[in-house]
Amino acid sequence: MSRRNFIGKSAVVSAAALLSSVPIISNAAKKTQAKPVVSGKTKVAIVGTGSRGTGMWGKTVLKGYSDKVEYIGMCDKNPGRLEAAKKHIGLTCKTYTDFDTMMKENKPDILIVTTMDATHDEFIIKGLDAGCNILTEKPMTTDEVKCQAILDAQKRSGKEVIVTFNYRYSPHRSKIWELINAGEIGDVTSVDFHWYLDTSHGADYFRRWHRKREFGGSLWVHKASHHFDLLGWWLNSEPEEVFAYGSLEFYGKNGKQRGTNCRSCSHKDSCNFYWDVNKNEYYKMLYTDNEQHDGYLRDGCVFKEDIDIFDKMCASIKYANGVQVAYSLTAYSPYEGYRIAFNGTKGRIDAWIQESNPTHDGEFDEIMVTRNFGKRNYIRIPQSEGHGGGDKLMQDKIWRNVKEDPFKQSANIRDGAFAILTGVAARKSCDSGKPVKIADLTDLMPKAKK
Repeated sequence: MSRRNFIGKSAVVSAAALLSSVPIISNAAKKTQAKPVVSGKTKVAIVGTGSRGTGMWGKTVLKGYSDKVEYIGMCDKNPGRLEAAKKHIGLTCKTYTDFDTMMKENKPDILIVTTMDATHDEFIIKGLDAGCNILTEKPMTTDEVKCQAILDAQKRSGKEVIVTFNYRYSPHRSKIWELINAGEIGDVTSVDFHWYLDTSHGADYFRRWHRKREFGGSLWVHKASHHFDLLGWWLNSEPEEVFAYGSLEFYGKNGKQRGTNCRSCSHKDSCNFYWDVNKNEYYKMLYTDNEQHDGYLRDGCVFKEDIDIFDKMCASIKYANGVQVAYSLTAYSPYEGYRIAFNGTKGRIDAWIQESNPTHDGEFDEIMVTRNFGKRNYIRIPQSEGHGGGDKLMQDKIWRNVKEDPFKQSANIRDGAFAILTGVAARKSCDSGKPVKIADLTDLMPKAKK
């Protein structure tokens, strides 16, 4: 079948129809992976009122799930941003700058953690010990010591830790999972995975607190944990060993001109990275209007000499089921997106997403399936807002107690741990020049899931 005929006959329909177009799904894939966390009216507290906490886990949740969710407390160390977030979301609950006080005065069913990455462990552990289920933004934490402490706290509490890996839920990535698990290319043997951050989104990591390892664990952890989670989920396996290289060759000390932040910079007329944060009313409300409380500058210079994370990275990853992965991340690409290829015993799957300057008239993303000694077919997936359409599907799963999980998309504490441990191992490998075994980092032993 020709490419044109195949596309013409392929169903360009809803996400639900797309995700069921491959007929062969194993019985195991139809079982739910995690216990439902939410039922009925759920009492929720949130710590961290930055843009993600205020938007995706604040205003969006209240707008779409107020019949299921009741916010009983909000906490942030910045009192100005805390009150701005409360007003923006439309909440009436009490606010706190002291987390321990919030937890003593309230008994939430779920604690949402959306603070700076390096502090996730503190609030996750305190929440678990207080008897809460935890909903945490990725990455779960930033190093192996903190990871082990979270694992220990979860064991002694018996509560759930759900990591919000929304990429799993997007129809494009779910379709890849379905094709692989239907055996469309036989057994997967290797993967080529390359992610590109453009000079808008990529640069933004170097403006914010993410530019320091001590805060975000480097992009190996903060950003790439998303990608490593996808790999583990697609491959039904956990990583065993990582060898990596990384360097800072574009941002930071490599710039020829720099300042403290964009608003005060004398180079604003000549710098390609000049960004006026106050043109974004949401960021102005949360950050610049409240920076006097904590000194945090949302528009930091991307060429500040204190930047100590990598902007170019590559890794070789060996999985417990024998699959080998070649991965790279570039933070100064002219466009945003990724390319991935799965090599199998019966064929190959190629997929690509171009998020800025999108191809196909901005309407579809494609997956190409090529079988050994067979035809090449193309599958079109309609583009969707919200991390490829994943945000809404994930939040429905969480807040509406959707028990079905045919694609094993619910990410639990073990998934969250291996996602960050892959990045931690890569970071350690960059520093040491040696491969790092995942089993040497915590008490988790990697395994293949089938």
